[in-house]
Amino acid sequence: MTDRIWLNSYPKGVAADIDVAAYTSLVALMEASFQKYADRVAYNFMGKDVSYGETDKLSQSFAAYLQSLGLVKGDRVAIMMPNVPQYPVAVAGILRAGFVVVNVNPLYTPRELQHQLKDSGAKAIVIIENFATTLEKCLSATPVKHIVLCAMGDQLGLLKGTMVNYVVRKVKKMVPAFSLPEAVRFNTAIALGSKAAFKKADIKADDVAVLQYTGGTTGVSKGAVLLHRNVIANVLQSEVWNSPAMSTIPAGEQPTGVCALPLYHIFAFTVGMMLSMRQGGKLILIPNPRDIPGVLKELRNFTIHTFPAVNTLFNGLANHPDFNTVDWSHLKVSVGGGTAVQGAVAKLWFEKTGCPICEGYGLSETSPSVSCNVVTATEYTGTIGVPLPNTYMKLLDDDGVEVAAGEPGEIAIKGPQVMAGYWQRPDETAKVMTPDGYFKTGDVGVVDARGFFKIVDRKKDMILVSGFNVYPTELEDVLAQMPGVLECACVGVVDAKSGEAVKLVIVKKDTNITEADVRAFCKENLTGYKQPKVVEFRAELPKTPVGKILRRELRDK
Repeated sequence: MTDRIWLNSYPKGVAADIDVAAYTSLVALMEASFQKYADRVAYNFMGKDVSYGETDKLSQSFAAYLQSLGLVKGDRVAIMMPNVPQYPVAVAGILRAGFVVVNVNPLYTPRELQHQLKDSGAKAIVIIENFATTLEKCLSATPVKHIVLCAMGDQLGLLKGTMVNYVVRKVKKMVPAFSLPEAVRFNTAIALGSKAAFKKADIKADDVAVLQYTGGTTGVSKGAVLLHRNVIANVLQSEVWNSPAMSTIPAGEQPTGVCALPLYHIFAFTVGMMLSMRQGGKLILIPNPRDIPGVLKELRNFTIHTFPAVNTLFNGLANHPDFNTVDWSHLKVSVGGGTAVQGAVAKLWFEKTGCPICEGYGLSETSPSVSCNVVTATEYTGTIGVPLPNTYMKLLDDDGVEVAAGEPGEIAIKGPQVMAGYWQRPDETAKVMTPDGYFKTGDVGVVDARGFFKIVDRKKDMILVSGFNVYPTELEDVLAQMPGVLECACVGVVDAKSGEAVKLVIVKKDTNITEADVRAFCKENLTGYKQPKVVEFRAELPKTPVGKILRRELRDK
């Protein structure tokens, strides 16, 4: 859609196009903030503040240490940790040294880790000791030569750090036994690096910054190649998009964000860590977002302005009895991403905080943000919003031709945030890139007259019932509004009569609801072929660590 019908829906003050080349590299962006905001708090972790100045010093020492290992520009360094202060230090150090960040999910099995380390060709890894046993099991089959080992309390000072490490290791027994004799401890690496010479790397906008692995749900995991300019563009696009709400923060008040999504996920990496750094913000690092009481206890100590999260986290927090022990009155931007935000959750969050969840849309391949709802809107739209500045979206049929107005089609995206391709997979890249430079997402969407896009589903998640298309997202959104339903997921199962049938899996909020209640609610709200043939109740739904429901697992079972 070259006419960009959505521009009329932009808020006042948000330009159609911005200068996305304001920095030559992510290193330039970070170093500018290290200098400008040296005395400000960059991160808070378990009550301990880390300033921009300290992050500058630590990351430069870490960069010097990595360079001393004999790695060369463009070498890949993996990071496998939860949200701890060593993560942003490692990222800054790796990039400043001229290397490439490979973000790794810390909950990977040895098989998954081995694939990613081999595929990326990572020569070094920064890993927290909690998951060291996973690395030990696959290390010999990977190209990794250097291991930097972190502990939960590394950056908390001697007394508190020792105490935290003791509790994590001995009391909670969260560190299974491992043997990695070659590993160097994080604090040792920093100390060695502080004495070594740091050589400023010559980094260009077109150099690779991050390999972001994706597509594990569609088969083998592939590395999306994100260049420095891709991530910079997305940071600046997100900043300008949030500006109508963020500009209302009182002068002199430091923007403060919650980083509860894992930093290895591109959403938290770009819209959490990098955007906060660009704005001189304070980021509250939450290592375990599944511990809802723990998250709320932590957040009581802060004035919070931004909260990027997924539907399951918004839902879990808003339904918790301790929710109101946190002061939500300063919240300016709640961005929902990763998976669809349900209407019932958006309504509850707005009622309880006065800040709307503005649902956005993005992918690992797009650094990640592509579109978003207007941050000042108060109505839930049920859409993924409109494309961000500098971004073009269109809907294609199976032959790659743009569909007629009102018709569903595969969402295709063009913009400065779109990846350079898949790491060493020209065949896979060719499958998703169109001749005119659009990235085909595999998501099926429709667009309205105002330019708001709505996902009707993944191509592969669609259920075909007697020739009728059933989109799980629609059913899940309807069921989420039924009193007594906490969470639900919908998948297709084989059916002798209709080819496929709808299976509905529900987690109850209220133990009194029965299958008959669910069927009556569905009958009232859904046409015949969309109604579930199978209704199943479970204690919980299988999810990725980011909180995305794994429909695949429900289907396989």
